[in-house]
Amino acid sequence: MPRKFFVGGNFKMNGLLADIDRIVDHLNAAKLDPNTEVLISPPAIYLLHVRDRVKNGIEVAAQNCYSEKQGAFTGEISPLQIADSGIPWVIIGHSERRTLFGDIDSVVAGKVKAALEEGLNIILCVGETLEQRDAGETLKVVEHQLDCVKREIEPWGNVAHRIVIAYEPVWAIGTGKVATAGQAQEVHADTRKWLATRVGQKAAEETRIIYGGSVNAKNCVELGAFLLHFSVSVSMGETCSYVCPYAATQPDLDGFLVGGASLKPEFVDIINSHLKK
Repeated sequence: MPRKFFVGGNFKMNGLLADIDRIVDHLNAAKLDPNTEVLISPPAIYLLHVRDRVKNGIEVAAQNCYSEKQGAFTGEISPLQIADSGIPWVIIGHSERRTLFGDIDSVVAGKVKAALEEGLNIILCVGETLEQRDAGETLKVVEHQLDCVKREIEPWGNVAHRIVIAYEPVWAIGTGKVATAGQAQEVHADTRKWLATRVGQKAAEETRIIYGGSVNAKNCVELGAFLLHFSVSVSMGETCSYVCPYAATQPDLDGFLVGGASLKPEFVDIINSHLKK
């Protein structure tokens, strides 16, 4: 079964109520690709408001959670509270959480475990710093981040269908720098290989691995072009090599986690980038 294209919009700490309403209303009025799974993640204070305002077919995610159910943890939100509020998704391990708030690998792994125990679906973010990339350590870093999570949620295979992995190189977050399609594919392919080796072939084939890092309506076409051509080749019954020159080298990018562009009208174009032309 082909993996369903996935586009998430992370609003981060942006927008007042009127701004959030404008973004949601724009999405509600837009014609969105029915073959793309769409998710938006507003600031925590607006989660319930967005949940009630957004149209069916667009899911809502919290941007973070803590690893405990409840207690004296001022300012935190527990997975239990997120689930109790009818929010089905949570983003965990975003690079800004890792770099600004000290969410080291073990902390991220504990959050993933806690969120899964409450039945939440997870966008698990992984990625390297510029120094690590320059040192040739990208794949080692990402695999280590995944290994830390795996130690907490064994067996991963039982919950693989509830985890979307987002590769977001730290050096591309909010900087305007974007990994090339080849760079993204290299990490995505290695992540899928890691899944096959460490979790199982079924999980490797079914897990969505998406890219995040200064994605916008322009560069998403380059990053996702192979997906468009691949879907056309299937519908036409032709071989992949005939109509999709990108597919052979970039078959492992299954969507996007969008930051700043999710606050703009172009977010609709990113969602619809997978539509067959």
